Amino acid sequence: MKTTRILPLAIAILSSLALQAGDNHTHEKKVPGPNGGRILRSIEPHAEFFVTADRKVQLTFVDDEGKAIAPAGQIVIVTTGERSAPVKMTFANNDNVLVSDQSVPLGNNFPVVVQVKTGPDSKPLVEKFTLNLSKCSVCNLSEYACICEHAH
Repeated sequence: MKTTRILPLAIAILSSLALQAGDNHTHEKKVPGPNGGRILRSIEPHAEFFVTADRKVQLTFVDDEGKAIAPAGQIVIVTTGERSAPVKMTFANNDNVLVSDQSVPLGNNFPVVVQVKTGPDSKPLVEKFTLNLSKCSVCNLSEYACICEHAH
C-alpha cells in the first residue's frame, strides 16, 4: 500500500525535475566588445579581451552598456601558449587600454588564463577559455570572440 502512494509521488517529482532541466532557460545574448573582442563577464568592471594585428593582447574595461572606460589600477596577468612552455604576459596602460608586454605565440589554438586583481592585496578574478584565432564564417569575428549560437 505504501508503494502505491510513493510511486505517483516519485513520478511527479521526477517529471517536475525533468521539466526544470529542459531548455526552458534563457541565455544572455552575446555581444562583442568595442573592438570586436571577447567580453569577460566574470570580471568587474567587465573587460574586453582582444588580440591585436601584432598579436598583442589588449584589455579594454567596459561599463554595463559596453562602452570603454579607463582602467582603475587593475593588475592583469595573462598566461597562454603551449602548456609545456607557457607565456606569461603583464600589461601597461596605453591610451586607457591595457596592452600586453609580449605577443601571443605563433599558432592558432591555446588555453588562456586571465587574472585581474583590483589592487595589490585583492584576490584575483580568473577567467579561462580557449584562444581560437580562426575566423567564424557567420559573424566574421575570431572564434574566441564569436557571438553566434553555433557550437565552437
